[in-house]
Amino acid sequence: MNDQINISNGSLAIALVLVAISLGISYKQKLHLEKDTIISVTRAVIQLIIVGFLLKFIFNLNNVFLTLAMMVFIVFNAALNGKKRAHGIPGAFGIAWWALFLSTTITMTILVLTGVLKVAPFQLIPVTGMIAGNSMNAVGLVYRSLNQMFKDQHEQVFERLALGATPTQAASHIAREAIRFGMQPTIDSVRTYGLVSLPGMMSGLIMAGVDPVYAIKYQIMVVFMLLSATGIASVYASYRAYKQFFDDNWQLRLPKV
Repeated sequence: MNDQINISNGSLAIALVLVAISLGISYKQKLHLEKDTIISVTRAVIQLIIVGFLLKFIFNLNNVFLTLAMMVFIVFNAALNGKKRAHGIPGAFGIAWWALFLSTTITMTILVLTGVLKVAPFQLIPVTGMIAGNSMNAVGLVYRSLNQMFKDQHEQVFERLALGATPTQAASHIAREAIRFGMQPTIDSVRTYGLVSLPGMMSGLIMAGVDPVYAIKYQIMVVFMLLSATGIASVYASYRAYKQFFDDNWQLRLPKV
């Protein structure tokens, strides 16, 4: 179990045929996704190459402050992407930033204090990326569900406000439902681990030559941390964002997309 995988550049280039299959499907089915696919793949390759060399530099330097700076950079970029899914919700970036910052900080602190993770860049940075990425998706789903539910249920909310209800009384059920939307994909994916899918971290460790039993332990840790992170991010984002649908006079205002 000590042989490590080393993919040659030639093999990687040949593997581009997999992208060609996706392009062929898009062209044949007239999906018009060819341009988006090419741009996305090109962008991903460039970004991954840059990040790969950057991480190698940070890992070799092993500096705590540089590691923390990289972690903050990851959370910041995740918050920017979360804001793009807000579709007009005021203060979306600030809400996403604090949701991701809290979910990442709380989860990482617990993992470090329990000894699951070492204070080392090669562990802290990748795990931060996993937590921030999943939390970002959760926040995006919260934003989307809030917009949709306020659009669909605005008349009921208007009626509750007219009867003297506070914004919390008029829309707390919407906030709770948005939390459920944010957490549900993570819960659904976790349910099939081991039976349907072998998750990324577990598969990567096994392919790298790590004993499957140890790989499973790491994957269980990932399950715990993702459930925690998406829960924290969803709760914070939902209860902060739903208030943005009301002005200071408790009047409902729908975002202009």
